[in-house]
Amino acid sequence: MTSPEVAPEIVRFYTETIDEAQRLSKTADGRLEMVRTQELLRRYLPPPPARVLDIGGGPGTHARWLVEDGYALHLVDPIARHIEQAEQTGATVELGDARRLTAEDASYDVVLMLGPLYHLLERADRDQALAEAHRVLKPGGVLAAAGINRYSSLFEHAAYAHLHTEAMRRSIGGILAAQIHDGKKAFTAAYFHSGEQLRDEVAAAGFDAAAVFGIEGPAWSMLAAAERNTGDDFRNSALFESALTAARMAEPYPELLAASSHLLAVGRRPADAEGAT
Repeated sequence: MTSPEVAPEIVRFYTETIDEAQRLSKTADGRLEMVRTQELLRRYLPPPPARVLDIGGGPGTHARWLVEDGYALHLVDPIARHIEQAEQTGATVELGDARRLTAEDASYDVVLMLGPLYHLLERADRDQALAEAHRVLKPGGVLAAAGINRYSSLFEHAAYAHLHTEAMRRSIGGILAAQIHDGKKAFTAAYFHSGEQLRDEVAAAGFDAAAVFGIEGPAWSMLAAAERNTGDDFRNSALFESALTAARMAEPYPELLAASSHLLAVGRRPADAEGAT
């Protein structure tokens, strides 16, 4: 098992390359991810003022609306820039690692892991992070854990209209085969889950009734293609509303999980569980 240290390329990416605070608001497919994440979480979260631990919560994009909803939220993230940004949300914040939490056992009603699992390339590290989430959750508490879909890069780079180039075809082919991006170009180091893999990892960590949802649904890449290839803003368009409707309609059909960009697994710590996994 690797030590609980964040890979340098991940720190550089979120510190120097991208402003994560804008990712879910500046594009139509980003807004789709935000809207769908909100509605899925609100479906499962207990009513406020439940205690929420947002692990890998970044700059506080989700912390902000959860605090506004009335939740008592504590955010943990390994990127110093994100902690500075998250301080403005009204949540309490802490620089830390998903694999080694400072929270006490059974101290939270909800644990969110909307980023850590896809930045932990080794299964042992993901298992450790999920075990920590299980430990700090109260019996009966809710876990919501996100993953990047295994086929996301295929749809994304087709939407960008350059998948047919030899270099890109070779790069994306490697990601599809290995389910890993090494972080050397463009995006940072990441692991890509299938829906079944994400569900199995959550269940293996001791969470009951694990269910997996496609966050953006099967039409998100059409939004990305429309914006990237026309330069127009589709965040408040009929195409956006249709893509959102498609995501909702796709939920009963697990075969459509593979078409989303991100996956969300929801499970519960068993009500009679004691101690850590």
